[in-house]
Amino acid sequence: MKLGFIGTGVIASAVVRGLAGQGHEIRISARSRARSAALVSEMPEVQIADLQDILDHSEVVFLGLMLDTAPEILAALSFPAGLQVVSFMAGADLEQLATLVAPARAAAVMMPFPGIATGASAIMALGDTALLNQIFAPRNTVFGLRDAAELDAYLCAQAVLSPVARLTADAAEWLGTRVSDPAQGEAFLRMLISTSLGQTGAADLVEALNTPGGYNQRLRQHMEAAGMGADLTAGLGKLER
Repeated sequence: MKLGFIGTGVIASAVVRGLAGQGHEIRISARSRARSAALVSEMPEVQIADLQDILDHSEVVFLGLMLDTAPEILAALSFPAGLQVVSFMAGADLEQLATLVAPARAAAVMMPFPGIATGASAIMALGDTALLNQIFAPRNTVFGLRDAAELDAYLCAQAVLSPVARLTADAAEWLGTRVSDPAQGEAFLRMLISTSLGQTGAADLVEALNTPGGYNQRLRQHMEAAGMGADLTAGLGKLER
């Protein structure tokens, strides 16, 4: 497909890298010159173009702009009626996107993660999931959402990723002071967590690790008594509000 990217931040750059080698013709903006130059040097199918050229020569354009700056940038452009637009902009639903890109079609709001650069990544999406599956599946999994309220709930819940990473980093640091190879220790923990949760539902995994008096049960109960669950729920509630 002929794909365009307006904005080449961390997430947009990861998406471009994830599409490499699949026969697409990709045009990107130069808003982040260092990142856009790196993408062009890595992938022969990628070229830098001005914003209007991206719109005029693409079938699907991805918007990776900040929502507060997008209206001013996009108002200076002319969107072709047959163009399909997908937004990475957190905080913008399909209705808002439609007003920014008319008369082009606001196809979807998509929230990818940096792991999309190498595949096997989760993608939250509102709108035309068939189009997104055409572009990103089967290397990645698109999770279709019902409406803007559901997208907001997913955006709040996905923030658990950072605390999980923090816990893993802290455990790896603790382990690193007690073993001969700290890097191996962290790699072990990352693999243990990712494969365990990848193969088993979260509640089922908790139950499987609930051996009375076992290490996992004792640490979990210690952290629950310290308020781990209540603090998480309170934090998610604050995000939602």
